[in-house]
Amino acid sequence: MTAIASPRPPYRIETLAHLSGATVRTIRAYQDRGLLPRPERKGRANHYSDAHLARLHQIAALLDRGYTLASIKELLDAHDTGRGLGGVLGLVAEVDGPWTDEEPARVSRAELTARFGGVPDDTAIADAVALGVLEPAPGDDGAFLVPSPQELAVAVELHAAGVPLGAITAHLRELRSQVEHIASRFLEFTAEHVFDRYLDGAHRPTDADAAEAASLVRRLRPLARQTVDAELARAMRLFATLHLRRHLGSDDPTPATTGTRSVAIPAETMQAVERLVGVEHAAMFLTLAAEREVRARMLDGLSSSHGSAADLDERR
Repeated sequence: MTAIASPRPPYRIETLAHLSGATVRTIRAYQDRGLLPRPERKGRANHYSDAHLARLHQIAALLDRGYTLASIKELLDAHDTGRGLGGVLGLVAEVDGPWTDEEPARVSRAELTARFGGVPDDTAIADAVALGVLEPAPGDDGAFLVPSPQELAVAVELHAAGVPLGAITAHLRELRSQVEHIASRFLEFTAEHVFDRYLDGAHRPTDADAAEAASLVRRLRPLARQTVDAELARAMRLFATLHLRRHLGSDDPTPATTGTRSVAIPAETMQAVERLVGVEHAAMFLTLAAEREVRARMLDGLSSSHGSAADLDERR
């Protein structure tokens, strides 16, 4: 069987629309807004080239990444005036790429029901979809895409331990707002000290600047999660220990059973403690040291009181 060759330029507008996935109306609108060069006119026909097709693919890719048509026009104008677009697109792709090594999974509605106790719960599924924990599978009403299987696995374990689904989704909403705040602060921090030299806002970055910024994104991308992991581990150990002590030693009058307070500690002291036991153990070290000192003073006080009573008995 003879293969049908793909059409080659020059293209008619209908052929260009078919190859690019855009409509004829959209192509004409792009021309009117200056996003797409005008075609070459030959006689009564407009002829489009591979350059037009490539430009339509660039526009589609940028739209998929959330850029407005106005922003896309600025980028394309920069490219057309020789200021480069490849580096910028590489930076966009780097930032827009996955920020985790997790691979999305697919799960059926029946599998979800089985994993969460065997009782169908449409409200819980709707909440999970609203939160983005689940995404409807295209063309299949009975299946869902799971962007983060780890997150779903956590929900399964919490539910198996007795946490209601409503409490899990409420906790996730609260946690998400706090994590988004952390992400925003980390971005502001790195932008101020690292990326502003490349993306100062006053001038569009050159290809070299954008490529260097993209390389930095690759290097710094894991740091946010590593920092949060370390700090979360430190905080969980501290508060879990204090929580356990409050419940197992409720008759203990020491500060460990009466909640937590913020105390100003000289920076030099804190740095010395961190060098001694590590940053992740510093807070616990200070807590235990304070408790030991309190207990020692209580013992000294008891001994002193006992000694005074004994002396008084001897005098009598």
